[in-house]
Amino acid sequence: MNQIDMNQYRKDAKGNLVPIDNIRPIDMMRDELVQEIVGRAQACADNLAEFKRSAMDDIAAFVQLSADRYDVKVGGRKGNITLHSFDGNYRLQLAVQDTLSFDEGLQAAKQLIDECIDEWTVGSRSEVRALINAAFDTDKEGNISTARVLGLRRLQINDAKWQKAMDALSDSLQVVTSKSFVRVYRRLENEEYQLLNLDIAKI
Repeated sequence: MNQIDMNQYRKDAKGNLVPIDNIRPIDMMRDELVQEIVGRAQACADNLAEFKRSAMDDIAAFVQLSADRYDVKVGGRKGNITLHSFDGNYRLQLAVQDTLSFDEGLQAAKQLIDECIDEWTVGSRSEVRALINAAFDTDKEGNISTARVLGLRRLQINDAKWQKAMDALSDSLQVVTSKSFVRVYRRLENEEYQLLNLDIAKI
């Protein structure tokens, strides 16, 4: 059985092997262009990934070096750290962004909140309930906005049941994912710091 010379074929989008002789020259040129640019893009992505890893490691090492002056061992997750160059022209930030979600305890908090509203809105307009309930509205994917719900905790309401509901909100909050970012800034002539864009879409 003769072995197929893969150099004479290209695999199409459906996975079929198509003889190169049967492919239009313009399609071959398009494929070569795409493959070449993708290769360069992958190299850039790999370089950025390596930069992020090395920068985070270097910042963490420096934080520990600074702590060593006081014989302190820095443990746990490191984040939200800002470093400046001696002349102030450059600023590094290691930022940690948490994605938050609520567990089943949110239902208990909502029940307590509803009981508060029932007591407060007897004989009054229904807009109050609508405003509170809006915080629990879901998006197209059925997710509740943690920002809107947590915004309820900023309301200054001195009611025992309301405070219990706010405690239930806090207890039901969980960190689902955590992402770390390294941001580099340079100071402009107007003394403001400008972010050095590492996102190709923003350059």
